[in-house]
Amino acid sequence: MPAMRHPTAWDDPATRRAWTKLLISAAFGQLLWPAVWLGLLAWYVSMSITWTLWLFFVPMAYAFYRTFLQWAYWRGAFRTRRLLRQYPWHVYEAPESGIGNLPGVGNGYAWLRFPNPEVPDQQVTMVMHSHVRSIWWGGRLGKRAKDERKAQVREIWFAGDPRFAAVIAVSGPRRLYVIHQRPSYNPGIPVDGHGAGSQALELARRAGVRVPDPDSVGS
Repeated sequence: MPAMRHPTAWDDPATRRAWTKLLISAAFGQLLWPAVWLGLLAWYVSMSITWTLWLFFVPMAYAFYRTFLQWAYWRGAFRTRRLLRQYPWHVYEAPESGIGNLPGVGNGYAWLRFPNPEVPDQQVTMVMHSHVRSIWWGGRLGKRAKDERKAQVREIWFAGDPRFAAVIAVSGPRRLYVIHQRPSYNPGIPVDGHGAGSQALELARRAGVRVPDPDSVGS
């Protein structure tokens, strides 16, 4: 697990460039999807032909869905930045990963395991919940993925704390993705703040993660 040379991931110019691309993508989508939906709707109304309902329904429905989903991309971009400003990058070579087949993890969800910062021998599972960008990861982390695809995610960059939240990426960094922890995926492992040191809790809080008050933890 070699550490990167920068104090935080945000201090790396390449990381800031990757984040800028992420923000531009969110902004572009905020303009694109409403325009696509309105354009398809106008086209359908102007044609006034019944059979076009089925021709346009699926793309119209998807564009409408993405229009309202896009706000999550904006929030995700700024959550990404908060994490990157607090945590350094660490690089993991071929961390344990898979698709489903774990207690409490849906069959279509990709997951990875990273060491607990305070108990390095303990592996903590983080799950990539259903999301448009998670499709790219899911197509490369599964056992059935082709070798050339698996090679693309062999080296994982990680900035965060697996007990709370983190940004993961592939070498570059590229494909920035915020991944949040849920205790149900780690039975028997304290990942909700209890068991974490006060320094780890404070760092997570500064990164925008909701964690318990340090005075209430450890009992």
